[in-house]
Amino acid sequence: MFAALGRFGYRWRITVLAATAVFAAFSAFWGTGLFGAVSDGGFEAPGAESSRASELLAKELGHDAVDVVAVYRSDEIRIDNPSFAAQIEKLREDLPDDRIKSMQTYLDDDLSRTERGILVSEDRHATYVPITLAGGSDAERMHNYEAIKEELDAGPLDTSLGGEVAIQQELSAKAESDVVRAELISLPVLLVLLVTIFGGVVAALMPLAVGGLAILGSLTLLRALTHVTEVSVFAVNVATILGLGLAIDYGLFMVSRFREELARGAEVGEAVPRTLSTAGRTVAFSGVTVMIAFAGLLFFPQPILRSIGLGGIAVVLFDVLAALVALPALLSVAGRRIDALRLFGRRRRRAALQEAGGQQGRTPEARHRQGGWARLAHSVMRRPTLYLVTVGAVLLVFASSLAYTELGSTDQRYLPQEAGSRQAMESLREDFPAGGIGRIDVAVTGGAGQEALSDFADRLGRLDGAEAAEVARTGDGVAHITVAYEGDADDPATAELVRDVRGAAPPQGADEVLVGGAAAMQIDNVAAIVDALPATLVFVVAVTLVLLFLAFGSVVLPVKAVVMGALSLGASLGVVVWGFQEGHLSGLLDFTAVGTIDPTFIVLIVIMAFGLAMDYELFLLSRVREEFARTGDNPHSVATGLQRTGGIITSAAVLLVVVLAAMGTSDLLFLKIMGIGLAMAVVVDATLVRALLVPATMRLLGRANWWLPAPLRRLHDRIGITEGEDTGEEEPRDREREPARVG
Repeated sequence: MFAALGRFGYRWRITVLAATAVFAAFSAFWGTGLFGAVSDGGFEAPGAESSRASELLAKELGHDAVDVVAVYRSDEIRIDNPSFAAQIEKLREDLPDDRIKSMQTYLDDDLSRTERGILVSEDRHATYVPITLAGGSDAERMHNYEAIKEELDAGPLDTSLGGEVAIQQELSAKAESDVVRAELISLPVLLVLLVTIFGGVVAALMPLAVGGLAILGSLTLLRALTHVTEVSVFAVNVATILGLGLAIDYGLFMVSRFREELARGAEVGEAVPRTLSTAGRTVAFSGVTVMIAFAGLLFFPQPILRSIGLGGIAVVLFDVLAALVALPALLSVAGRRIDALRLFGRRRRRAALQEAGGQQGRTPEARHRQGGWARLAHSVMRRPTLYLVTVGAVLLVFASSLAYTELGSTDQRYLPQEAGSRQAMESLREDFPAGGIGRIDVAVTGGAGQEALSDFADRLGRLDGAEAAEVARTGDGVAHITVAYEGDADDPATAELVRDVRGAAPPQGADEVLVGGAAAMQIDNVAAIVDALPATLVFVVAVTLVLLFLAFGSVVLPVKAVVMGALSLGASLGVVVWGFQEGHLSGLLDFTAVGTIDPTFIVLIVIMAFGLAMDYELFLLSRVREEFARTGDNPHSVATGLQRTGGIITSAAVLLVVVLAAMGTSDLLFLKIMGIGLAMAVVVDATLVRALLVPATMRLLGRANWWLPAPLRRLHDRIGITEGEDTGEEEPRDREREPARVG
């Protein structure tokens, strides 16, 4: 099938490129409209108790949460100065009534002395204005905030805007701009590295073309999905960054194999089908494996995780399509001009010939020992136990930091110090007498009377950690009780208070008591992730094992690959906890440690890093499998496979690390965590795992690497798809695998 696809791409190359150009133009016009249709939220778990409480109170009593906190300060004048007061009065007059449901200033006549004092800073040089936005949904309130954001600037007063809506808007806007900046940083570096790797400009541009097509295609598909489901802006961030990195990986493998076939003496019309039947087949399997990993995110209820899963599937799908459809047509047109504009012509040509086995008079067994990667493989395989124990111990030491993981939530602390919403929230806590007070919302349904509700509120107010509690609103069969606390929503003491509130005996006559608010939502989100994680892992691991079985014709290698991926992943997550939660990388990467880590980002790193680990495993073991099918010699196959892919995998890893490290330059803490965490996973996987652990374990396993029970062997013979199967090479009987079949 893949060879046929290559022949199609070669024969109809002009038609394919013309259709690709039309699609790219359409995507650039329509797909980029996605940025105006994405969601800024999606962190909450629908159906959780906290979400039900919020929805019930909003539906029955109306939305009353403080969405925006506008902090106004002047170092020159105090709040009782007429000029200061005039700016606040003008602010109220200028704001459109249809955008704001309610707001409160220290100048309001109906405030008590205490209520007025709460809105004024202790030095009396600042005030804050709590604002509840109009709108029946989060999206409508965000739209209203964006419409009045500029009007909230109170002239000569220093203005900073905080609150849940303002924080979310700034996180989204900053993420979008930082991803664009990361791409602008990484693209020139990628081009230089690709030119260096390929030794020429034409070959270097091919992977970048695949990346551009993949990003445009994924934006188009995501925009179409916005008509049927919520798509988070963070899905776009992940799609563009990861799409570029994977596309360059796939382009690198395809172009390298194409040049190898040309170096062997194949004509262009032969080289393209051979490239598709070997590297193209592996790219397809790799893409499916990564898509399966992203599909695991669909098991989680949070819209942000589900939409990132959809975004990942979309971008990887277009990565594969671009690599298997558009790139073969490009290669067919370029032909031997793929080496045009060479910078390192002779040396690169000689290296390509040697890699392709172009030296005459040497046996395969002699040729595979020439390269540095082959020598490394043999060195490892001479002392496999030593390497396995040593590298395994290093990975376990890295992973040990996971024991100290503290889960938390994403808020203004993930923004840079100079961010307006972070400054507003810090000023609120430090400068105002009640600024550090948070709120737990309790919804009580049923026929509880006013006296029973008041008694219930009194009991909640006496709980450890509660500052006060009161019956805030009542309606037809619904009451709203608020419990005040001091501290962050993800503080352990706050979490304990939420549990105590949920465990309190309900008031007499109540049908149901629902507890919500930011702290309750944090607990529910963690619980939702923990509940969904087992099913996700079972799905991803099971489907990955099946795919690797089809690719390798073994039941041992898939299990080994998953175990290796888990070790690599544990080490990478350990570094994330050590570096970001504990703050050991704060000086190097310029951030303030929060002391917790959002489980959302742990899940994303787990899913994406596992997919990338299987990506490199496929490229290496596919070449090992191809050589083993030819010779039946396990040590030789491992050395040859590593020699033929070691440099390419390392180059691909370097290119992907450049993209991810550029993402890590973001001012947003969660983008730093994602970028550096995934970069670390790629580095560990491409070095310690791929270069050392894989040769060591394959040497220790020996002929057991390729063991298959007879029924599964017959199944694989019918439906298995392995690299090089339609290249015309005949698989020999192998002397190492045959006894294993009997055992």
